[in-house]
Amino acid sequence: MAEWVTAAEAMSRLGVRPQTLYAYVSRGRLEARADAADPRKSLYSADDIARLHNRKSRGRKAAHVAEDAIAWGEPVLSSAITTVFGGRLYYRGRDAIELARTETLEAVARLLRGHEGAALKPRWVRAVTEPDDPVARAFATLAAQAASEPPARGRAPKLLAAEAAGLLDALADAVAGARLEDQAAEAPIHARLAQAWGCDSDGADLIRRALVLLADHELNASTFAARVAASTGASQAAAALAGLAALSGPLHGAMGARVQAFVDEAQRVGADAAVEARLTQGLAVPGFGHPLYPSGDPRARALLEAFDAPPAFEAVCRAAETQTGEIVNVDYALTAMTAALALPENAAFLLFAISRCAGWLAHAQEQLQTGRLIRPRARYIGPPPDSFLP
Repeated sequence: MAEWVTAAEAMSRLGVRPQTLYAYVSRGRLEARADAADPRKSLYSADDIARLHNRKSRGRKAAHVAEDAIAWGEPVLSSAITTVFGGRLYYRGRDAIELARTETLEAVARLLRGHEGAALKPRWVRAVTEPDDPVARAFATLAAQAASEPPARGRAPKLLAAEAAGLLDALADAVAGARLEDQAAEAPIHARLAQAWGCDSDGADLIRRALVLLADHELNASTFAARVAASTGASQAAAALAGLAALSGPLHGAMGARVQAFVDEAQRVGADAAVEARLTQGLAVPGFGHPLYPSGDPRARALLEAFDAPPAFEAVCRAAETQTGEIVNVDYALTAMTAALALPENAAFLLFAISRCAGWLAHAQEQLQTGRLIRPRARYIGPPPDSFLP
């Protein structure tokens, strides 16, 4: 369970004055919340304090700062798109949880790109409808467009925005299986997916909610990959393809498969026994805990409140939260939703990919506007140069 300490204890652990403590909070480096016993006072995240203390103890050498920054550390890029603040997720200053109650992915994609007005007519992009595997179709659609689309650098923002809308449509249609050119704007993405997967109107609304909640999440691994590609001036499709490649890893977008595998194991041996076995092996329980949300992932809460999780998932939730003190995250909630709706295999990953593509394209355009190439340096720790010469 996350630990929260008083201001006096926080300042003691960090060795700072009140103004420095408040500066950490205002800059998003230290999470604070109201003290339930006295709302006039605040409590501070012990995990954040430990991270800050560790950085101070290592000193402020540039190499150490940079190394820490790529592992849940200091912000490394300026962005006006998304932030996590006070345990909440915000898209351009608007609460993502509130947006998920009513908005479509297309509307949120426009917001992320910085355009809240009327929807642009998407530039039509052909979706690949072969082979049968929807994951392969998703990769093939972006790859085919990346192979033919011109570099993004030097192109008009309005043209890039229309192209981004078309790419998002095409990725969704590749997953759904087919689209005729004149059907491009007939239904929103969540409705097309729901129809392809045989969902009713309630299921379609759940899909819509999940797509909005997952549309962006600051500078995660796949978004950073997309921004690196975009920084070279590569096409938007190439940036999205880089994001999709990074998303496919088991520590990122493919986490849903690990959650489902653990739930299956819990059904065989019992939820309590399955959790205990993971802890005995020194392993985390997939689908629980998140470094940015010590008090619980708000996206998970927002999704879980809209449906009843299957009994197997509820059993795992009770056992894991009791034994670990960690709270369910959005990977658990998304996987539980796909099980509740009886969606196809890999549906959790596919929903994640379609949704996050909206964020990738927004970040690609923002990175392009900076005109800067992302090119960090490696801190070499190999043999000394020329050490093998006679």
